Amino acid sequence: MDKKKNEVFQVKVADIGDNGEGIGKADGFTWFIKDAVIGDLVEAKVTKVKKSYGYARLMRVLEPSPYRREPLCPKARRCGGCQLQAMDYKKQLCFKENKICNNLRRIGGIGNLQMVDEKGAPRQGDNREIGKGGPPVLVYPILGMEKPWRYRNKAQFPFGRNKEGGVITGFYASRTHVIIENEDCLLGAAENKGILACIRAYMEEYGILPYHEESHTGLVRHVFIRKAFRTGQIMVCLVVNGRVEELTEAGVLVERLIGLPCGDSRIVSVSCNINREQTNVIMGKETVDLYGPGTIIDYIGDIQYRISPMSFFQVNPAQTERLYHTVMDFAQLAGTETVWDLYCGIGTISLFLAKKARMVYGVEVVREAIEDARANAELNGIGNVEFFAGKAEEVFPEQYGRKQLHADVVVVDPPRKGCDKLCLDTMIKMAPERIIYVSCDPATLARDLKYLCEAGYRAEKVRAIDMFPWSVHVEAVALLSKGQAG
Repeated sequence: MDKKKNEVFQVKVADIGDNGEGIGKADGFTWFIKDAVIGDLVEAKVTKVKKSYGYARLMRVLEPSPYRREPLCPKARRCGGCQLQAMDYKKQLCFKENKICNNLRRIGGIGNLQMVDEKGAPRQGDNREIGKGGPPVLVYPILGMEKPWRYRNKAQFPFGRNKEGGVITGFYASRTHVIIENEDCLLGAAENKGILACIRAYMEEYGILPYHEESHTGLVRHVFIRKAFRTGQIMVCLVVNGRVEELTEAGVLVERLIGLPCGDSRIVSVSCNINREQTNVIMGKETVDLYGPGTIIDYIGDIQYRISPMSFFQVNPAQTERLYHTVMDFAQLAGTETVWDLYCGIGTISLFLAKKARMVYGVEVVREAIEDARANAELNGIGNVEFFAGKAEEVFPEQYGRKQLHADVVVVDPPRKGCDKLCLDTMIKMAPERIIYVSCDPATLARDLKYLCEAGYRAEKVRAIDMFPWSVHVEAVALLSKGQAG
């Protein structure tokens, strides 16, 4: 390969990488090109060359792919949060389903993936390669969104200054802390735009400085906004590098915020989170309420949840409900089962499952989340749940070893890094009839499924749920049952 940095060349994009980048070959050399869509003929400029592959920047689309679409957001390419906005939505769903299947084959060693329809019959016209070996693992159709916009119930906006010294907010450009100005992200609630404009105007009027990361000066770092889609309640939380008293005339800001026209929604909580640390972590440990209860109420199905600024709550409520129904369907509960829900957060899945289980035990490392989980159980009058604060890999083995608590069904919803090995080993010892694995990373899902299958479990079903349209991220639910290794 004789191409040098900054050299311009043409290439046909033939595939998509796991991070959404286009992949093409020129003279037998593989190129990864951000913002290129499968099927494009593009002109690209070399940015980095490795031994057998290289990276290039998209310069021009010479012949657009049939799957290429004009991004609705004018900031999409600079922002980098929506890696797939230039791709047809149906093609995105196909990419995400393939991403999961490829990881299950390559990393998980799961051979016979059978693409099926909603009734479990082979999909008509689906000619994707099906592996060999072992009983079939049924792959149900990915659950996409009919209207994949304005779906996020949570947004975090950093504040800074532009070259003219004005206060700005928006999102960090990909892999940087450079703020791309944007007060109306099309994935977030429409009310965010007015809230951000209100805060920015207040800061400029009262001379309140945005945070400057390098010098660790300035006051307002971020604003954190949450909207409960079912109830219309909105929470606004300013993250500040100092004391609440440093917010000049904070009462004025509160009055302006709660007076904003929000249609059928309303701002019911305004708070300040204190974060004086020199860190990339957005939220500090202390939150001071300026107005309202400091929480909002939302629903998933018929379960209501009290959500605080520190609570983990899925960002796409419409798809979350479909995700939890998939978990419930895979769990096959008859009302007699003991269920363990590991990495349970504020008890969202636990309370959903408690409706059809005899007893549910939830484990979560964030103590505040467990407090929320217990409050949510009380709020809903659900008594057949018990929550433990601590690491799943510590609490789960301890309760099994010391109290001999067993499980008929185990549900795990771990972070992106997947399950801790000790947690997996305890599941294997406890030997539940079914394990339902909820994953936000296909690679660690495949790795952990391989470990469980080698220990005697068999993967039965997999379903992808598109929780994050226009991004490369995808959620998946897998069912494993006791049996011979698959």
